[in-house]
Amino acid sequence: MAKRRAVGNPLALAVLSGLLLEPMHPYEMGRRLKETGKDRNIKYNRGSLYMVVEQLRKAGFIAEQETVRDTARPERTVYALTDTGRAELYDWMRELVAVPEHEYPKFGVALSLLGVLEPGEAVELLGQRLVALEHEAAGITADIAGAKAQGVLWVFLIEEDYRLALLDAERRFVTTLIAAIGAPEYVRAWQDAMGEGTPWSADER
Repeated sequence: MAKRRAVGNPLALAVLSGLLLEPMHPYEMGRRLKETGKDRNIKYNRGSLYMVVEQLRKAGFIAEQETVRDTARPERTVYALTDTGRAELYDWMRELVAVPEHEYPKFGVALSLLGVLEPGEAVELLGQRLVALEHEAAGITADIAGAKAQGVLWVFLIEEDYRLALLDAERRFVTTLIAAIGAPEYVRAWQDAMGEGTPWSADER
């Protein structure tokens, strides 16, 4: 079972990881998240980043190191990782890598209720999803190739490889599902279960 964290936002983990390299102010943290592509997996904005930084400070995981004064910019507080924060980072990372955790994707919800859709419509919608998945996979493949061409080390691209593997698995699953839902025996079973006069039937939509 996953441990309850003092600051459980995934953005907090990214901040702790960034500060492992060197002390930074929040603006620099955000810039590096974008530069390294981590913003593709961790949603945030300026407000949420500053909020997480303050939560980490209160939890004792990071501490103010200095305030940088610049005539061209407002004051910026530089934060450093504490020993407690370093321990939290490694403990959290070890848990995430080693311990599977059940997640609740929206597509899983849709699949659990797929039987309410008329088979023909379900096949059509799944076909649209398949096209979208193929388009997304192509974009990721191109991004990975571009990054590798620029000399980016493979370990900094593994989250993209993971996303691509998930997309490939989902594409295979959806392709098989389309064939199963479109099969005459499923259509007959659905009609028997839902009734010919169901408001979900193709003739009455």
